[in-house]
Amino acid sequence: MTTLAGITTIKDLPIENKRVFIRVDFNVPLEEQPDGKMVITDDARIVEALPTIKHAMERGARVILASHLGRPKKGPDPKLSLEPVGARLAELLCETPESRIEVHLPEDCIGDAAKKVVFDLRAGQVCLLENLRFHPEEEADDEAFAMKLAELCDVYVDDAFGAVHRAHASVHALPKLVRECGCGFLLEKEILALGKIVTNPDKPFVAILGGAKVSDKIAVLESLLDKVDALIIGGAMANTFLAARGANLQKSKIEEDKLALARTIIEKAREKNVDLVLPVDVVVASNIHASEGTVVDVGAIPEGHMALDVGPKSLALFQKWFDKAQSVFWNGPMGLFERPAFANGTFEVARALAASRAFTVIGGGDSASAVKLAGAGIAEKFSHISTGGGASLELIEGKKLPGIEVLRR
Repeated sequence: MTTLAGITTIKDLPIENKRVFIRVDFNVPLEEQPDGKMVITDDARIVEALPTIKHAMERGARVILASHLGRPKKGPDPKLSLEPVGARLAELLCETPESRIEVHLPEDCIGDAAKKVVFDLRAGQVCLLENLRFHPEEEADDEAFAMKLAELCDVYVDDAFGAVHRAHASVHALPKLVRECGCGFLLEKEILALGKIVTNPDKPFVAILGGAKVSDKIAVLESLLDKVDALIIGGAMANTFLAARGANLQKSKIEEDKLALARTIIEKAREKNVDLVLPVDVVVASNIHASEGTVVDVGAIPEGHMALDVGPKSLALFQKWFDKAQSVFWNGPMGLFERPAFANGTFEVARALAASRAFTVIGGGDSASAVKLAGAGIAEKFSHISTGGGASLELIEGKKLPGIEVLRR
């Protein structure tokens, strides 16, 4: 179910002077400096959580934030501490240079250390618990661990869309133990935007899928065939479809074991009267490190070369659908956009969709990163950019996500 049915939003929860546990997604990219210090390279996930956090503070809640960060292997790892996240959050919460808001960070997310900090909070104050995944019980959805987290709070709010597809303790076991539960503004926004795409998209509805592998997106491909008017495929996954239609892709990356599946999807699209749009020209090079590429038709890739981006004829073909689309869902780049020589296809799709009048949704992941690189002001023109690639794809597939379903009362 992709609606808010049965879910209370934070604005309707009794949070005044209560200890409010907000599950956020602060799984931000970190880079180690020469001095060993870990520095955040993209604070977008922290910024997205600010409306919910500020709302709770303004209403006098005692705010307890909790998140995972990375994949610690054996318990606590100093390089995956949430300390730099807490410092950045404190900066972002300050409305003026003169104001100072402290984000308290206990040395653990459970136990006496966490309790002392939490129970000392006054109305409007904030603490950020240490990395939940320092305890393996988090990913195991362990009820005993969830009970220790429940001891800290009166109200539970989930605002971590990037984690709701995982049945982990802080998103699944914990809300079952707390009487007052609901969603934050970010999770509400995600459910409404993706729900519109899944349940009632304005037509024509166009889906664009890219990225490396067909195998990563089999379920979403098959689900979309029942909903879309056109399915545009780019990136390395387009190579497998082109090869399935008989094209010689030379050194291009192809999933040989998925050729039969690609043929099946091509046939299903034909039966359902869905326009399956594949590249007609590509940008090729002899290796991924090349400083420039050459545009050729898909049937004329030189020996020893590989397709690394879509070409201008393909973009013109895509544009015909962009011009008439009323709803667009995009997940996955059109090429190796991390390298300037092969970024044009992805960036041009981003610019075209930004100029579209359609309801445009990006399903997180690399597409969301690419849009930010496509040019100033491009990202702001999309109707919705999801913060969770995996979660958004599972919602589009029609799956019930454990972190959302547990909030329905």
